Amino acid sequence: MTTTTASHHLSPAFPGRAPWGTANKLRAWQQGAMERYVQEQPRDFLAVATPGAGKTTFALTLASWLLHHHVVQQVTVVAPTEHLKKQWAEAAARIGIKLDPDYSAGPLSKEYHGVAVTYAGVGVRPMLHRNRCEQRKTLVILDEIHHAGDSKSWGEACQEAFDPATRRLALTGTPFRSDTNPIPFVQYEEGNDGIRRSSADYTYGYGNALADGVVRPVIFLSYSGNMRWRTKAGDEIAARLGEPMTKDAIGQAWRTALAPTGEWIPNVLAAADKRLTEVRKGIPDAGGLVIATDQDSARAYAKILKKVTGESATVVLSDEKAASKKIDRFSGDESRWMVAVRMVSEGVDVPRLAVGVYATTISTPLFFAQAVGRFVRSRRRGETASVFLPTIPMLLDFANEMEVERDHVLDKPKKGSDEENPFSEEDKLLADAEKLEDEETEDQLPFEALESDAVFDRVLYDGAEFGMQAHPGSEEEQDYLGIPGLLEPDQVQLLLQKRQSRQIAHSRQKPAEEADLLEKPAEARPVVTHKQLLSLRKQLNTMVSAYTHQSGKPHGVIHNELRRVCGGPPSAEATAHQIQTRIAKVQEWATRMT
Repeated sequence: MTTTTASHHLSPAFPGRAPWGTANKLRAWQQGAMERYVQEQPRDFLAVATPGAGKTTFALTLASWLLHHHVVQQVTVVAPTEHLKKQWAEAAARIGIKLDPDYSAGPLSKEYHGVAVTYAGVGVRPMLHRNRCEQRKTLVILDEIHHAGDSKSWGEACQEAFDPATRRLALTGTPFRSDTNPIPFVQYEEGNDGIRRSSADYTYGYGNALADGVVRPVIFLSYSGNMRWRTKAGDEIAARLGEPMTKDAIGQAWRTALAPTGEWIPNVLAAADKRLTEVRKGIPDAGGLVIATDQDSARAYAKILKKVTGESATVVLSDEKAASKKIDRFSGDESRWMVAVRMVSEGVDVPRLAVGVYATTISTPLFFAQAVGRFVRSRRRGETASVFLPTIPMLLDFANEMEVERDHVLDKPKKGSDEENPFSEEDKLLADAEKLEDEETEDQLPFEALESDAVFDRVLYDGAEFGMQAHPGSEEEQDYLGIPGLLEPDQVQLLLQKRQSRQIAHSRQKPAEEADLLEKPAEARPVVTHKQLLSLRKQLNTMVSAYTHQSGKPHGVIHNELRRVCGGPPSAEATAHQIQTRIAKVQEWATRMT
């Protein structure tokens, strides 16, 4: 069957409003995905759409179409959490599809069109859901399908339960995983490198959504600072966030920064609240969210916020029975802050969230993308989101790669691929060194955070970096915290450039000893886009390859020698200035040999 306008095939009862109340009609991508589905009529369909783009609206529109045309007789929605299961049922009810979110077993009441369950629930009773699929033609909506790969038992249960389903619609905002567990009902295609990657039937990425005004642009505000902690062995260690150090030391410095007993968290929470105040001038009901690592930290952060704001924060703990009610209440009121442990990392819909603090040590790209996804849902043009981060290299990389499309990789890179990855030998040496370091200090991992301070480091936006280090509370910091909350994406870029120029001019007027900039002089830290940085790394890679043939030394040996001579972290984490220094050094070596 073909169509030019998907809405022609919808039930006459289908209302004009989108289920979440964020759009008056289908967005262009939802319309496009509907048209592709109706034309192709596939049994399995994977839709990848950035968080906040409206996957639920698309899925329920499609469910309505399939029910209306008697392609299916019932709907089963599988969601990651209890809260999302109920949220799906509420959204479906708004368009006349009744789903039972409390279904556990037995015959379903005739008043319902289907059920909403969790992946864990399917894992417990896969045959129950298989029988339901065999008895009636069923559409299965697998929300955030990557969760079906969380464990072997969940994946196998989903495969067993929904293998007989008439239609399966898989949805995800983050189709990649940190492991290689296959995801059920997802097609994988082998690339030229021999590695299988997930293949989506329709993709709508963050970059496209941003251009369409469907999601908000995200400003990342990074904070560094000096950390000091004591190991179990009694050794005191001091380090600065963002400086090159072992993986083990980065983890301990990170945990020290997030310790509520230090100064880093109070300063960053105060800065985030100032940012929220500015945003609320244009978005009066804007709210903030702190994502904490554990329950003790969450409660401590809430106490700090109470001191900062004079207002109690909503604390959401995942094992609380009232967690869903707290989220719903916060979503509907105009209070300032919510603190949560993982609970709102994915799928939970609180459109008024506009300011976030990433105060957790979870460091996977999947979790980071899900967390940032809580702030990007746009209600009207011009809204911006702000996320505060510790200066951890891996988090800065994630922030810079917001617009990069990812697929789930099923295979690890094959051995012997050094030619394609000239850094592989260097990476292996570093991994071995870190492994030895970790083994030697394994009994010292428990530590005591002694003290920390915070330093405004930089702003990351659209792959570029702005600003220079400044003390909390300084005019320089306030310049960036005070960016208006209602701006078009190109206006954000222009304003950040103006703020940086002003900061540089201001710092040059002061004697070096009085400048508020704590490290490099202004001219030593120019704005470098992510694309420019990739170009510099490619140039360094080319130079190293040429010198390899000239000197006979392996890639990894040359890279390690460059790091020893020039200083700095591995190439993947090095700044533009550090890479340029290494390029110049390789050129110098090559000239000497000619």
